[in-house]
Amino acid sequence: MSLEKNPSTGKVLELFGPTVEFLTSSQDTQSDFCVLKGTLPPGISVPLHSHTDTEDFFVISGEIEGLRQDNKGYEWIRAKTGDYIHVPSDSRHAWRNVSNKPTLIHIITTKKLGHFFEETGRPKTNTPQPITSEDLVRFAEISTRYGYWNASPEENASVGIQMSF
Repeated sequence: MSLEKNPSTGKVLELFGPTVEFLTSSQDTQSDFCVLKGTLPPGISVPLHSHTDTEDFFVISGEIEGLRQDNKGYEWIRAKTGDYIHVPSDSRHAWRNVSNKPTLIHIITTKKLGHFFEETGRPKTNTPQPITSEDLVRFAEISTRYGYWNASPEENASVGIQMSF
């Protein structure tokens, strides 16, 4: 493969509300990382979690709030179009879209996290699919296999994320 403008694999997955489009393949042996375009609909959150994978986010359009942890506790920070957010390895973090418009972001991360999304995501459909208890069990099992940490519903509630599943 050579230089390519606006690549896309055509793979779009739904991850319990947010979606990711694989701009580069997690299987590409000529790339060291995976690039995705994420969409976070209005009112949707990504619960508190951490993983060994570094992630970088560039806000294409809209606004998003990211939860970061420091020695004083948790703090929500707002990012808008044009902002860049770096999430180091093993950092506890979460996302939420409190605006009334979808937020689009570019995500640059490891191929390992790309594989995780491929295993946990569902093909995007025109009609949102309900989240089942089987989906959650599968997600928890895959997270454990990858060594990823997910907060409990109580831990999420303590930082302002009300989980609907």
